[in-house]
Amino acid sequence: MVSLRHPQKYQGRPHAPGKEVVNGESAPYLGRDYRIEIADTPSGEIEFSRCFVVPPLHRTKRREVLREWYVARAKEKILPRVDRHGRDLGVKFGAAKIVDTRYRWGSCTVKDNVAFNWRLIKAPMFVIDYVIVHELAHLIENNHTPQFWNIVRAKSPTMGKAKAWLKEYGQLLEQEL
Repeated sequence: MVSLRHPQKYQGRPHAPGKEVVNGESAPYLGRDYRIEIADTPSGEIEFSRCFVVPPLHRTKRREVLREWYVARAKEKILPRVDRHGRDLGVKFGAAKIVDTRYRWGSCTVKDNVAFNWRLIKAPMFVIDYVIVHELAHLIENNHTPQFWNIVRAKSPTMGKAKAWLKEYGQLLEQEL
């Protein structure tokens, strides 16, 4: 299980409490902050292309709509990577899911299912890959033994950088924005 411990800052700046989904504010995605614009979109849904475009019709539930967008992107981007890393490690897992958990980035069950927190989609891809490899390595070695860490290090060469990133910025992924 990969968990977070120390609240710090994200992208080199302190987190502003009480951020809102309004014009000019920013929201994280794949390790970077992107500007939020409130504007109509052809689909009537949130669209992303160098910024988040949130339709004004979602005025009363912007946070919920943004959360749903994050969950959908997590499924779209993270789950295929779980399959790829599973093949690379030579492990089979029961099911992979995106879940809503607090203070836990991923988990591996006794039934060989793996689950990943949707908030990971706010982190850089090297962090996401580390968490995936970490959880899948539990299918080879259940405990955090030296052998376990050797497996993770071999398949996630940026493990140290990813662990440091989670330690420094992980708490901020828990924020709504």
